[in-house]
Amino acid sequence: MYLIVGLGNPGEEYAHTRHNAGFDAVDAIAGEVGARYWKTECGSLTAKGAYRDVDLVLAKPQSYMNTSGGPVKQLMNAYGVDAEHLIVIHDELDIDPGTVRVKFGGGHAGHNGLRSICDKLGTRDWSRVRVGIGRPPGRMPVVDWVLSLPKKEAADDFAYAVDRGAQAALSLVTAGLEKTQQAYN
Repeated sequence: MYLIVGLGNPGEEYAHTRHNAGFDAVDAIAGEVGARYWKTECGSLTAKGAYRDVDLVLAKPQSYMNTSGGPVKQLMNAYGVDAEHLIVIHDELDIDPGTVRVKFGGGHAGHNGLRSICDKLGTRDWSRVRVGIGRPPGRMPVVDWVLSLPKKEAADDFAYAVDRGAQAALSLVTAGLEKTQQAYN
């Protein structure tokens, strides 16, 4: 079993913003695996499905980005999932818009959702699917950038990266890290 967590902020005002790339990717996975029933458990919206005979729990923590670690840890405990079977999909400022990078382990690079997960799990060793959103233009504050909706061609790049992030997460489940990195990085 794999736990695939998309990071984002709950609430309509944050829907489809750059910071909610993880939520959008998990929704895409749910569509792919036919997971239609969402319920609230362990501080997250969860849905279950299977991909090529591998059971999946899909999750969107509802505690806001900065405190995502608590719900992730609760879900891992509830489902008996270890860190090697955790995949977290999140937005990444340091990657160009429209691109995806996959890695195992590493730091949080200032991403508060990742910091919270690292702190709560006591490890950094889990898979990450990083959806590129790029840096804000000019002197725009980062917070305004990540909480804004992509417009025009940026919206196309964002949608492409979100879909690619969803496919990369499913590839991790079936093909493993090395083959997924070769295909997506």
